[in-house]
Amino acid sequence: MANILICDDDKDIVEAIGIYLEQEGYTVIKAYDGVEAINVLRSQPVDLLIIDIMMPKLDGIRATLKIREENPLPIIILSAKSEDADKILGLNVGADDYVTKPFNPLELVARVKSQLRRYTRLGAAIPVENAHIYETGGLSINDDLKEVRVDGDVVKLTPIEYNILLLLMKNQGRVFSINQIYENIWNEEAVAADNTVAVHIRHIREKIEINPREPRYLKVVWGLGYKIEKI
Repeated sequence: MANILICDDDKDIVEAIGIYLEQEGYTVIKAYDGVEAINVLRSQPVDLLIIDIMMPKLDGIRATLKIREENPLPIIILSAKSEDADKILGLNVGADDYVTKPFNPLELVARVKSQLRRYTRLGAAIPVENAHIYETGGLSINDDLKEVRVDGDVVKLTPIEYNILLLLMKNQGRVFSINQIYENIWNEEAVAADNTVAVHIRHIREKIEINPREPRYLKVVWGLGYKIEKI
């Protein structure tokens, strides 16, 4: 089973989450500040990180930002704050999901399973001769290798970013609404999904577009949604 790193300065919360995850068969690794979490990730294999925002030494936002420079693993941010600004900030720095305290432990476990499924699918590809390749202009996705290239250069995407881009690349020219993108990628009903999807779209553009403000590939259709342009 997967190794899950839980990072929170509240040891009771770490213990409680750990109990639920261990009951599901996961191996739990514990850390109590951002610096410790980074050191753990550099020293042993971790498949998913659950990290709190407010912590001493190095908070969850800055820790996530630093982790994303080196590691594409799924990250779920925890916070007692429920404002959209905090959620957007967490997603902006590279988190894949966001859970507000107090939370239902069973919901958190479900989100862990969902993120791991996506990450496993993304990382478990076996190269084959007849790869599923989707192309437009200089942008291509090889879905068997789970590889994205722009003008021949490999681009690193998080699992969520990859799945959004793959959905749009498979359906070039088709416009997907924000709700359709959310429901396809997160596999749950879209409730206030605008900011979540918009943040990931912006990240994708920053990685695949020469000028993200004037995108060549990932276009917005105002009032309707997003599409990949056929070139």
